[in-house]
Amino acid sequence: MSSAYSYACRDCEGMEACPASVVAETEAEVWKLIELHAQVAHKENPADWDQSTKDYIGTLIKSVSV
Repeated sequence: MSSAYSYACRDCEGMEACPASVVAETEAEVWKLIELHAQVAHKENPADWDQSTKDYIGTLIKSVSV
C-alpha cells in the first residue's frame, strides 16, 4: 500500500455544493490541481489568495492510503 494526498472542494467553507475532489501522489501535485480547479470552476485567481487562505486550504489536504 502506498500513500497519496487528497482534497475535496466541498470541505472548503462556502464550497459545500462543489463535487470536485482530487487525489495525487504528492502534496505539490494536489496544490497544482486545487489551483487549476479554482481557476476553471470558481473563476478564482490563486495568485490573489492571502497566506491565511493558503494555510486554511492546506489543512484540507489529507494523506490517504491507496
